[in-house]
Amino acid sequence: MKFLRNPVISFFSLLVLGFVLDFGFNAYIQLTMLFVLVNAMMAMSLNLVNGYTGQFSLGHAGFMAIGAYFSAFASLNFPVLPGVFAILSFTIYATLGGLLAALFGYLVGLPSLRLKGDYLAIVTLGFGEIIRVALQNLDFLGGARGLSGIPSLPEIRIGSLVLDRFLISYAFAIAWCLVCFFVIWRMMKSSHGRSFLSVREDEIAAEAMGIDTTKTKVRAFVLSSFFAGVAGAMFAHFTNYISPLSFTFLMSVNAIIMVVLGGMGSMSGSICAALFITILPEALRSLKDVTGVDLRMVIYSLSLILVMLLRPQGMFGEEEITDLWRRYVKRSS
Repeated sequence: MKFLRNPVISFFSLLVLGFVLDFGFNAYIQLTMLFVLVNAMMAMSLNLVNGYTGQFSLGHAGFMAIGAYFSAFASLNFPVLPGVFAILSFTIYATLGGLLAALFGYLVGLPSLRLKGDYLAIVTLGFGEIIRVALQNLDFLGGARGLSGIPSLPEIRIGSLVLDRFLISYAFAIAWCLVCFFVIWRMMKSSHGRSFLSVREDEIAAEAMGIDTTKTKVRAFVLSSFFAGVAGAMFAHFTNYISPLSFTFLMSVNAIIMVVLGGMGSMSGSICAALFITILPEALRSLKDVTGVDLRMVIYSLSLILVMLLRPQGMFGEEEITDLWRRYVKRSS
């Protein structure tokens, strides 16, 4: 399991999967895989707030919208560097989109994170809807029409080797997902992570131990908003079109489903849940053609109900895949 602890080894290991997807599968499956990575990053970032810090945010779609619109607008109105350096341009736009989302996360989180439970959920839900309605009425961002023609990551030629757009997009998404995973992973192993967990378990006891609970929650909210903004930027460049309807309340609900289904406080669970939530509806899409009745969402909903009945703590609970590896595989060997 060494590759799970080393970002470089993890990147090249997952890049091999990208080559397999590039040469062995069609464009539909490739795009679905890119959406899996976007959803995985969205779920991991939300898990920091909902899972590790114990808050309940419903405004994640708003932060994704900020990152998506900023990166799309910047790439449409400012020149993208040619050749290999194009990756640098998209990285800068995604990072700036994430920073703008983090700024909004700070402005929203500073007053609202003094609230708890349902009240915080209502405030963050309102923020997400404010962002969506504001984007719908900003003409320079396309208004209700949205933004189209957003550039994709270009193919890159290195001598006789050609890396097509999917492989570049896949590597770009994998790199960002690994950054998100390892930043949150290392933060949870630090004193900041212990502060997040103490706030989740008992805020009064945390304050008695000298922890500023409001600052701790705002810190988690800002970091979560940053990675949500980057996930939105990736979504914009993978779909080449965004509109306010791309970031509705249902996107925030899907993110919460992934966090709860994977396990509150498990990064590995968020990734597996994103894989499940993204692929299952697409795998069931052909059922309507066979039966004549759209059973896709019925089976999808029943699957979620069964998982939560049989595994109410989520697929991984609060454990990571390395914990399961040590418990079952190493013990049996």
